[in-house]
Parts: sequence; C-alpha cells; structure tokens
Amino acid sequence: MASAPSRREKFPESYAIFDRIVDEYRDRPGISLGRMFASEGLSVRGKVFAFVGFTGKLFAKLPEQRVGELIEAGDADPAIMRDKPMREWVTLAPARPDTWDRVVAEAYAFVDSITPAG
Repeated sequence: MASAPSRREKFPESYAIFDRIVDEYRDRPGISLGRMFASEGLSVRGKVFAFVGFTGKLFAKLPEQRVGELIEAGDADPAIMRDKPMREWVTLAPARPDTWDRVVAEAYAFVDSITPAG
C-alpha cells in the first residue's frame, strides 16, 4: 500500500516559497527549523513564528492589531484552528507569494521581541 503524499508533495508551490524564506533566516542567531502542528516551522529561541499548515497556507504570528489590519486590507485571512480563530495568527495563500516575505519579517520581529533571550 502506498503512503499518503507528504505536505511537501501536496503543496510544492508553498514549500518553494517557504524554503526560500527559510534560507534567508537559517543563519540568524536563535533561529531554527522545528515542528508546529506536524509542520515545519521557523522559530526564534524555540518560539514558532511562521510555518506552512496542512492546507498549504503560510501561518504567521503577529500582534493582534496587525492581524486585523492585514485581514481588513485583504492581504491575509484569519487563522482558524479547531473552529476557533487564533487572535495572533494569520494565513496567507501561496497565490500571494509577494506578501509572504513581508509578513514573515514582521512575524520574526514580533516573536523575537516577546521571546526572552535564553
């Protein structure tokens, strides 16, 4: 019996964008590639700030006010987990790769600022 396709196989366009972003962050202090909800995610000092979810969308952690601004502007969608909106997370479709770099940079800056140095 064949195994189910991996997320990378199911969403190659998403991972092509995400992998390029990972390459930009990989060598920064405190950055690692870890797991978030069974997905690969970028983290700073152990706190995830961006990952590709099970639908192929980018998830990014931002201040609640910024989440609202991005959603209102039509640049992002609310992140819904188990039928509950996540106040500090947005999702971005791979159809808008131009927004991924900017939003990941904002997510990194936000999580870096709220995560104590170890």
